[in-house]
Amino acid sequence: MLFAAPAVAWEGQKVACYDKHWVPATYYTTKHLEMAAKHQWEHVDGQYVKVYYPPVYMEKTHLQKAGHYVLRKAPCN
Repeated sequence: MLFAAPAVAWEGQKVACYDKHWVPATYYTTKHLEMAAKHQWEHVDGQYVKVYYPPVYMEKTHLQKAGHYVLRKAPCN
């Protein structure tokens, strides 16, 4: 007998609608000097050549804020 009762219609109104959007994680990087710049003499094809080697940096990324979902207001259907 419970299932014989007619379904009650929902009488509410839509007040606001939102869509779920993914915001990717943000990172920041730091770098530190691994090898300093230098000039070096090298023997190439019977000549002495002064060669410049640029500095070498190591870059490390750090998580600043993890990825998450946000709700943004959207038009209701």
